[in-house]
Amino acid sequence: MKALLQRVTEAKVTVNGNTIASIGRGVLLLLGIEQSDTLQQAKDLCQRTINYRIFPDQQGRMNLSLKSLGGGLLVVPQFTLAADTSTGGRASFSKAAAPDIAHELYSLFVVEAVSALGKDKVEQGKFGADMQVGLINDGPVTFLLRSKAA
Repeated sequence: MKALLQRVTEAKVTVNGNTIASIGRGVLLLLGIEQSDTLQQAKDLCQRTINYRIFPDQQGRMNLSLKSLGGGLLVVPQFTLAADTSTGGRASFSKAAAPDIAHELYSLFVVEAVSALGKDKVEQGKFGADMQVGLINDGPVTFLLRSKAA
């Protein structure tokens, strides 16, 4: 499981011209789910994401987490993060989780985030939809987190 975290001043998801989710200062998280990923990995990666220190403290050091800051979290399912790009001129998606399993793990990730941050702090994209994602990357600060192997 891969989580691409982007520190943002704002982010939104649009589907068919309608904004379905938006946050102010916080984290836009693109979530890629692979065949070997488990429920426990989703829970662990969610907790790691929420507690990952990417916001500056008063000295300008990245010592504050999303949870300590009280910022928003926008979770977007991103099938292409599961791609194998190690060879050739086209990505292979053979390691990506089947849609039903990926949807289950994505939903669990969102539930865990709501539990940790509160319902008013977590927004989400639409699984399986053609989404347009807009953001203002703050820094820019971007990290790729991976779950530990099962």
